[in-house]
Amino acid sequence: MKRLLAKIFAHQVVRRNKNWIDNPINAQNDVFQSLIKRGKKTQFGKDHQFHKIHNYEDFKHLIPITTYEDIRPYIDSILSGQKNVLWPGQPQYLSKTSGTTSGIKYIPITKASLPYHIKAARDAILNYIHQTKKTDFVTGKQIFLQGSPTLEYKNGLAIGRLSGIVAHHIPQYLQKNRMPSWETNTIEDWEEKVDKIVEETLSERMTIIAGIPPWVKMYFERIIDKVKKPIGQHFKDFSLFIHGGVNFQPYRQSMESLIGKKIDSIETYPASEGFIAYQDNQHRSDLLLLVNGGLFYEFVKLKEINNPNPNRIPLEDVELHIDYVLILSSNAGLWAYNIGDTVQFTSIQPYRIIVTGRVKHFISAFGEHVIGSEVEYALNSALNTYEHSVEVNEFTVAPQVNPPSGLPRHQWFIEFQKSPQNKKQFQYLIDQALQSKNIYYRDLVVGKVIRPLEIISIDIGGFSEYMKSIGKQGGQNKVPRLSNNRDLVQRLKPYIISDQLKGE
Repeated sequence: MKRLLAKIFAHQVVRRNKNWIDNPINAQNDVFQSLIKRGKKTQFGKDHQFHKIHNYEDFKHLIPITTYEDIRPYIDSILSGQKNVLWPGQPQYLSKTSGTTSGIKYIPITKASLPYHIKAARDAILNYIHQTKKTDFVTGKQIFLQGSPTLEYKNGLAIGRLSGIVAHHIPQYLQKNRMPSWETNTIEDWEEKVDKIVEETLSERMTIIAGIPPWVKMYFERIIDKVKKPIGQHFKDFSLFIHGGVNFQPYRQSMESLIGKKIDSIETYPASEGFIAYQDNQHRSDLLLLVNGGLFYEFVKLKEINNPNPNRIPLEDVELHIDYVLILSSNAGLWAYNIGDTVQFTSIQPYRIIVTGRVKHFISAFGEHVIGSEVEYALNSALNTYEHSVEVNEFTVAPQVNPPSGLPRHQWFIEFQKSPQNKKQFQYLIDQALQSKNIYYRDLVVGKVIRPLEIISIDIGGFSEYMKSIGKQGGQNKVPRLSNNRDLVQRLKPYIISDQLKGE
C-alpha cells in the first residue's frame, strides 16, 4: 500500500510541477512580484525605495548586488529582536553558516521560505519515483547524515545549522523509517556520532542513504570495518544515494568500490539561502533549476563580477555554457544577494544547471583563473583513464609561487585510497586535461612561465584530521577545492606523506 501511494503521490506532484517547468519565465515573474510586494513592508524595502519598483529594471537600479557584509547591519537588528527588517515579521530561524571572509553568518529562514526547503527535497524523491517506477526503498530505513538539530536561542530567535533546522520539520509519514535517533543526531563530536550511527543502523534494512559524499564515505568505511564486506552486500536493499554540497564525480569511483554495486543517485543543490535545484533525470547529471520556490534569480558573468557595475541579467537572458555568478532574492528577505556560487546552464528548455565552483575559490596566481569545475574535470579525466585502479578520497589545489628551486607551479594535494603505480603519468594526465580545459593555464605551461603541476600525497584520513583541526568536521562542511594562497597548505603539512615541502 505504501509503495502504491508513493506512485500516486509522485504522479500528482510531477503533473503539478510541469506547469512551472514548462513556463519558467512566468513563474519567475510571479515570484518577483510577490517578493517586491512583501518587501515594501520592511526596513530594507524602505531604505531602498521599494515603492518605486515596478519592473526588473527599476529593481536593478535601486537594489545593488549585496553580500553578507552589506546586510550584516540588518542581521544585527534581527538578532537584537527587531521585526520587519528584511522580511515582514521575524525569521522563524537563523541558519548558522561559516563564511570565508565574514566569520559566522546568520541567514534568515522564514515561515514563507521554510516549506520550500522541505518541498524541494520531497519532490526530488517523488520525481525519481515517477521517472523510474522504483518504490521498494520507501518501505526500508532511511538516513541523512546531517548536523545536530540542537538549537540555540537569542532574543526568542532559534539558531542552528540548516540540516539541523530541517530535521525539526521532517513530514510525519517519514518519521517512522528515518534514522538515526534524535539523541544520536544531537551528538556534536562527528567521529563519536558516526560510530553511534553505525551501531544503530548496522542491523537495519537501509534503503536510502543521504549526505555530503566525504562524510557518507566515512560512515561506509566504519560499516565495512565491522562487517568486512562491501556496503551493497551488507545493506542488500540499499538502492538510492542522495547527495549534495560538493561535486560527486571525484568521489564516484571510491564510493562505488565501497558500495560494491551500481546504485541510483540523486544530486541536490540546497543552501541556507534556498533550495536551488535537484537532479530530475537519471540519464543526465545536470540539475533542474527550481523557478517557483520563492527565489528570484539573477546572473552575472564570472569575468564581470568584480567590475564596479557588473551587468545583471534575469533568467530569460542567460546563455548556455557560460560561468555565471548566482544572485538571488528570496522570501526569507535576501535581496540581490551574491551567494558565492558559480553555475553554468546546460539546458534552457527546461532550465538546467551545473555548479561550477565558488566565486572566491579559484587560482589566478599567474593570470590563469582556474576554477573548481576545471580541476574536477581534469582529475576525473585521469581517474577515468585508470578506471578503478586509482581512487581519490579528497583533494585541494594551491599555487606554489616561490618554490625552493625551478619555476612556480600548481600543487595538487591528493589523499589517495588507491595510489597510481606511476605517479608521474597520473600527474601528466591531469595536467594535460587541465590544459585542454583552460587555455590560459596551457599558455603559461607551454610558454614556460610555470611548470606542469605536481601531486603531493596526503595520508589516508589526513583531510578529515585537517577538518577536525579547524572545527569543521562532518555535517555540511567541505574542503575547498582551490585556494589562491597557501593558508590551507600550511595546515595540511602534518599529513603529507613525502618530504617534498621541506624547506618551503
